[in-house]
Amino acid sequence: MNALPLLLFALCIMAIAYRYYSAFIAAKVVALNDSRITPAHTLNDGSNYLPTNKWVLFGHHFAAISGAGPLIGPVLAVQFGYMPGFLWLVIGVVLAGGVHDFVILAASIRYKGKSLAEIARREISPLAGTVGSVAIMIIVIIALSGLGLAVVNALRESSWGTFTIGMTIPIAIFVGLWMYRFRKGHITEASLIGVTAVVAAVIVGAWIPGSSLGSFFTLSREGIIFALALYGFFASILPVWLLLAPRDYLSSYMKIGTIAALVIGVFVVHPNLQMPAFTEFISGGGPIIPGPLFPFVFITIACGAISGFHSLVSSGTTPKMLDKESHARMIGYGAMLMEGLVGVIALIAASSLHPGDYYAINLPIEKFKALGYSTVNLDMLSREVGEIVAGRPGGAVSLAVGFAQIFTALPGMKSLMSYWYHFAIMFEALFILTTIDAGTRIGRFLVQEFVGKFYKPFGKMNWLPANIVATGVVVSLWAYFIYAGNISTIWPMFGTANQLLACVALCVASTAIINAEKIRYVWVTLLPLLFVATTTLTASWLNITANFLPLTRNPGTAVQGYVNSALTLAMMICAITILIEGVRRSYHALHSREYGSEYAIGSGTNEPDDEVTPPPFRCC
Repeated sequence: MNALPLLLFALCIMAIAYRYYSAFIAAKVVALNDSRITPAHTLNDGSNYLPTNKWVLFGHHFAAISGAGPLIGPVLAVQFGYMPGFLWLVIGVVLAGGVHDFVILAASIRYKGKSLAEIARREISPLAGTVGSVAIMIIVIIALSGLGLAVVNALRESSWGTFTIGMTIPIAIFVGLWMYRFRKGHITEASLIGVTAVVAAVIVGAWIPGSSLGSFFTLSREGIIFALALYGFFASILPVWLLLAPRDYLSSYMKIGTIAALVIGVFVVHPNLQMPAFTEFISGGGPIIPGPLFPFVFITIACGAISGFHSLVSSGTTPKMLDKESHARMIGYGAMLMEGLVGVIALIAASSLHPGDYYAINLPIEKFKALGYSTVNLDMLSREVGEIVAGRPGGAVSLAVGFAQIFTALPGMKSLMSYWYHFAIMFEALFILTTIDAGTRIGRFLVQEFVGKFYKPFGKMNWLPANIVATGVVVSLWAYFIYAGNISTIWPMFGTANQLLACVALCVASTAIINAEKIRYVWVTLLPLLFVATTTLTASWLNITANFLPLTRNPGTAVQGYVNSALTLAMMICAITILIEGVRRSYHALHSREYGSEYAIGSGTNEPDDEVTPPPFRCC
């Protein structure tokens, strides 16, 4: 199968969806109105709340939501063949993912940039808010550990990649100072400086291996974990304009530019997909994802189609920086479509590898030998990239090889395989780190918001001691899971956690639409909620019974098996509790005509007061 028709189909569907479906949601469902003053203006503190240029904020939002999921998930899902993942990416991003991100962003704007848990408390019930806080905190930790693990596998023992990623930090700080202090408002200047410096870091990185600096940037698995934790800590507590926003903004240039180049590459090269449309593993028993196609393809591709983690960004950093309500359409729905395109490109790149090469890269060497496949181009690929690529599970390395193959097939690029491979590794790590820094900051917000209910000073987002303590807790937890886990155990748990959070967010959104007396539009969020809830709850139960509990029979993995089972079960209980609460709240609103909040989605002209809560509802 040639890749070009698939790419054309995806581009056309996404363009039509943005032009018409997102406009319908903006006008009818969330009723965007620029006469409403956003919290970025009313609560401007120069640190967390800050009116931001829409293109800079688009860059931050896209960089924050598009972590490893749209890259790694589709690569791992290729085990089932290219067609299941492709259909889920295209249909899911249009009808589920874009809706999810957009509606939650609009709701958070109306609630002064409050978190998803706080919106759940006000739109559904205090119980939903409390349970949501617990569930979201668990999910954030698991999500960050799953994303961080992909960075560790890609960067360990790679001085070129580590140097390039490390250099993006001082570059981002300089760009932040340029945009907000030295030459305030001169975004074009800052962008040119930053992008040029990042590209230079990629080129200079080629000289690091074998040099006197090579050993300094060649980090072990544990060293990469420590470096990630250190970066996440400082990105969370520093002012948003100094490191997080400019680094995400610069990363978005690299991300969007690389994806655009890959799209052009597919048009020029139109590679053939070596993987079949469906493989023999659709019924289960696969070497990477052991479960069957249904429901596991829907949690393996945890981002790109729909991602619960996005609701944390849409109710975390982004609503605190939105200059005008009308920008929410481009940033909420548009950035999600861009992520869906990333997923499609990743799937094409991975599918262009011969099956034997694909499995040799994504499986431990012993496991690949037992599979019975033969490699085709693996030795040649290792020589050309300058590193051993076999036995590097996690999806990151196979994706980088797939990207490099597309680029080197372009005219005049054949001798640059090593550059393109390391550029792709850097590209993937940039994707993931921008989610880790934003995710850690969001986790800090959640911890402060929750503890602040019991000790009010802790809830002040600009109080440094609380920032440090909350960030330390979040970083310590996700770093531990990276250290203790592997891709086979963390990624399925990340997928279920991520999609369970999407269920929670869609439930909150559906309830908010009903509370706003817009019942005729509730299908927009209710239909994806029913589908995602069905697939994810099924996958969660199968994960516990088929993947995690068997680990408890081995003394070496017993603790991990029990922890993974307990966390997955806890997340299921939390999600089901919130779904039940949402049904009860919606039934009460429809039955008694007592709607929940005058400041719900699409209604009201002012911002909600901090004390607004939905009235208590009666059972039957």
